[in-house]
Amino acid sequence: MRNVDRLCLAHLWLAFGAFAGAAVLGVWQMWVRSPLGAHTGTPGDYYMSVTAHGVAMAYVLSTFFIMGFGYFVAVSAWSAGVDAFTAICRALGILPGSPAIPQIVSRNPPTPVSQVVWTPAVLQVLADAKVDRGRAKVMEVCSACHGEQGVSISPDYPNLAGQSGTAIYKQLNDYRTGSRTNAFMTNVAQALDEATIADVAAYYAGQPMRNPNPATLGAPDAIVQLVELGDPKRNIPPCAACHRHGAGGPIDAPVLSEQRQEYLTAQLKLFASGQRRNDVYGRMRTIAAKLTDSEIDGLAAYYRAGLR
Repeated sequence: MRNVDRLCLAHLWLAFGAFAGAAVLGVWQMWVRSPLGAHTGTPGDYYMSVTAHGVAMAYVLSTFFIMGFGYFVAVSAWSAGVDAFTAICRALGILPGSPAIPQIVSRNPPTPVSQVVWTPAVLQVLADAKVDRGRAKVMEVCSACHGEQGVSISPDYPNLAGQSGTAIYKQLNDYRTGSRTNAFMTNVAQALDEATIADVAAYYAGQPMRNPNPATLGAPDAIVQLVELGDPKRNIPPCAACHRHGAGGPIDAPVLSEQRQEYLTAQLKLFASGQRRNDVYGRMRTIAAKLTDSEIDGLAAYYRAGLR
């Protein structure tokens, strides 16, 4: 037993002793010093005296109990690094937690999750987007990396031509809120308001649609199977179930056809390692973590087919 626990128990016994002493004194005062036969007044006076002594004893007992309870809880709280007021509230059940045990506090950084929720209001913002305004903003901010028509100038940047507008909207919002991070894109997205993000998404989504069925010539059968059928033994769903035009998956799932091979490889590895975490319900982290390096490279090469 720790010294502070011994101290707490000692004070509790001290309070209990005072408690018991007050009780004995009260009984002795009522029944020994003032027996009914020795009382010189009327019976009514006697019982009034007994009542007064009882009230006084109850007051003494409750005072000592409250003092002992409060002191015991306060000392216990001190050992747990909790302030006395919080400890007493916890002991009375007003606040959750133990008054004498340090509460577990996670030291891990919070896991970012997407803040995008597809409410009717958000969908209306997308419906009200203006392509001409989007083109103006693209020429001002986006075209230097992603191209005027959505074909990027570098393998490090994704193609956006014909991409799902909801996918572009979600990713830009994730950059803006910190759910997804990039040294350059975070600053770009934070300078855009919601309506402008919707305009940009509408513009790039309206560029010539990419091939919904990329060429598979030379792709290993195992990779084609991952795309079309997945791998049920490993609980891997088919990629095409979400990442093909009109597949019917989540509305924010991006189309992968004709995407940059290097970019896809990098993103799948970020998902697999947990460094990228803006996937709702951790879907892509779960899937990517089950893929081998050769499968990641094969899938990226498969979707690269047909790049203009």
